[in-house]
Amino acid sequence: MHAGREPHPASSAEADSSAFGDADSAIMAMAVLAESHDPHIGRHLLRTSRLVAALAAELRFHRRFAGTLTEANIALIVRAVPLHDIGKASVDPAILRKPGRLTPEEFTAMRSHTTNGRAALEASAQALGGMTPFLRFACEIAGGHQEKWDGSGYPAALAGEAIPVAARLMAVADVYDALVTARTYRPAFTHETAVEMIRQGRGEHFDPDVADAVLVIEERFRAIAAEFADAT
Repeated sequence: MHAGREPHPASSAEADSSAFGDADSAIMAMAVLAESHDPHIGRHLLRTSRLVAALAAELRFHRRFAGTLTEANIALIVRAVPLHDIGKASVDPAILRKPGRLTPEEFTAMRSHTTNGRAALEASAQALGGMTPFLRFACEIAGGHQEKWDGSGYPAALAGEAIPVAARLMAVADVYDALVTARTYRPAFTHETAVEMIRQGRGEHFDPDVADAVLVIEERFRAIAAEFADAT
């Protein structure tokens, strides 16, 4: 290198890679902070991100999902998964930590994490000058992952195709992970039981094709649950 010559800047690819790594770290930190009531939340976020990625990869070329689940969109959806419960930062920690059944008032407060999470992400988009594709998926996931295919979910009682695809994937991943993870009030269900419960929820709780995808890649689900199991 000649004396006085400026060093070559990092390539755009290297810069983009670094930026995405920093962004993902920031997303994870915000998500963990929002759910600090749960000492195992980091593992939950890792598992659900990978479960959604596995589902998206399986459904990518399905005629119903090909338009949404492009390679670029899958990457954004997976990055948005850790923000699915960001709205829990607005819920009383005593409710989040309660081991028993919630009262109707407490359940109403718990349900608000969906609308509050979406509102916070929409406010972020406004502050940043507009909705980006990443924030759009994050809003869809935060606001829609508790909706059910038959319209019996919350917060908006959306049904069928009215539920965003990203939220439908998140719904299955979140339920599977909740079932195979121990809680203070119950032991973990087996992988087989969790998969059977998802099968039974086909067409009611879950998009039928998304539930069917779980049955196809259930061994991938089992492997993700084992690899990122909570520390004992």
